[in-house]
Amino acid sequence: MVSLVWKVVVFGILAAGCQGSLPQSRSQRRVSPGRYDLSEDLASIPGSSVEAQSEKRFQEVRRGGERSVQLQRGARKNADIHLRHEGLRDDAATRTNCKNRPIDLVFIIDSSRSVRPAEFKKAKEFLQDMVDSLVISRDATRVGLVNYASTVKIEFLLNTFFDKSSVKQALGQVEPLASGTMTGMAIRTAMEKAFTKEAGARSASMNIAKVAIIVTDGRPQDKVEEVSATARASGIEIYAVGVDRADMASLKLMASQPHDDHVFYVETYGVIEKLTSKFRETLCGLEPCDQGHNCQHICVNSGDSYICKCRPGYILNPDKKTCSRADACTQGHDCQHICVNSRDSYVCQCRTGYVLNTDKKTCARLDTCSQGHDCQHLCVNSGSSYVCKCQLGYSLNMDRKTCSRLDACIQGHDCQHICINSGLSYNCKCRVGYILNSDQKTCSQEMRSEISEDACMCEAQIVFQKKVQSAIQELTRKISELSDKVNDIEGTFQH
Repeated sequence: MVSLVWKVVVFGILAAGCQGSLPQSRSQRRVSPGRYDLSEDLASIPGSSVEAQSEKRFQEVRRGGERSVQLQRGARKNADIHLRHEGLRDDAATRTNCKNRPIDLVFIIDSSRSVRPAEFKKAKEFLQDMVDSLVISRDATRVGLVNYASTVKIEFLLNTFFDKSSVKQALGQVEPLASGTMTGMAIRTAMEKAFTKEAGARSASMNIAKVAIIVTDGRPQDKVEEVSATARASGIEIYAVGVDRADMASLKLMASQPHDDHVFYVETYGVIEKLTSKFRETLCGLEPCDQGHNCQHICVNSGDSYICKCRPGYILNPDKKTCSRADACTQGHDCQHICVNSRDSYVCQCRTGYVLNTDKKTCARLDTCSQGHDCQHLCVNSGSSYVCKCQLGYSLNMDRKTCSRLDACIQGHDCQHICINSGLSYNCKCRVGYILNSDQKTCSQEMRSEISEDACMCEAQIVFQKKVQSAIQELTRKISELSDKVNDIEGTFQH
């Protein structure tokens, strides 16, 4: 319902054939279960020959778009019910209070002679059921009733009763007027006398909706189009309910737009209570969220207001309206190393030097060498990377990748004279005139037992010869020591 708009619920039970002689009995008029011969009723009305010609069109309109539901209600077995709106149910929910917004509600009920006493009673019970589902009080919903046939009678005004039981009791005591169907007059009376401040209608500034509902089983005998338009223009929202032979075109002339929401039809009064749940839904009004909201994602009704919520994977911003993608990692995770937000969830990652295990949560140290390397000899994992090493007997080149055969002698040796590389090691040798001692490292001068052919060699020459030999040995020793020092210095530079 639109706020600040008067809504008039006019239940007009319009009877075709309300002038002239009384209509024939229903047993005479019945043409099928739940249906009646419209032409016989129309024949009793002046100009009925014209209206009778529209019977075929009327039947087509009435059948068009309607949904037939087979019911068994006492003697009316297999009566057809045509409901313009699907989903109408008679359940416990229709009889419970709804927390409807305050409205000024006026029922306009047609009690012309075409409505049998038992049917009029059903119509009143229908109104009582509707009242039973509303919150009735001075500050909540107020209810008035306009009864009409060829004359119009205001049964009670909006400020007559302010409790549910009193309104229901007053509805039950209403008697039919039994002649004519002056629907236009009834709408005008409701607009000019029932929806006034003196009658209990509240001012537009109070945001109280005005509703009128008309229930009819026939065709109005006066003009309804103009007066209905005036009522709607004044802020009254009109609902029209048709029963049995009601004229669909007239219902549409009276009702507010859109007609799909304001025009209803049932086949008989025996099933009119099926509309209770639909009107309860309508009169209870829209939920706060349905009336408009500024939630970015989800609006949740909360009493007379609403709150905003976000879809999964999002969190509500401080403005309580908009949503931001949720940081799933901060909400808690089971990653061993690193948690990374991913859409509405998260994924685990590992620090450098580690790889994610198959459980997608824990991490294992990365074997970087197995991932590929460029070492010539040996690859050794080192943290998040690797280093190259060489096999025994080789040294790592300056590029830190390739290896060269190691010069064992350069790396350091303990040979007195000469160091000779030998595979991964070395051997010691002596210079000419010396022999390698048993330690395989030091050298001694080679002693020759040659007999001088010169028998005349004097002793002085022999002594001189020994001195020279001794000097040479000492000089050789010093040269050897100097050579060792030079080797040590070169080895230091190599490293």
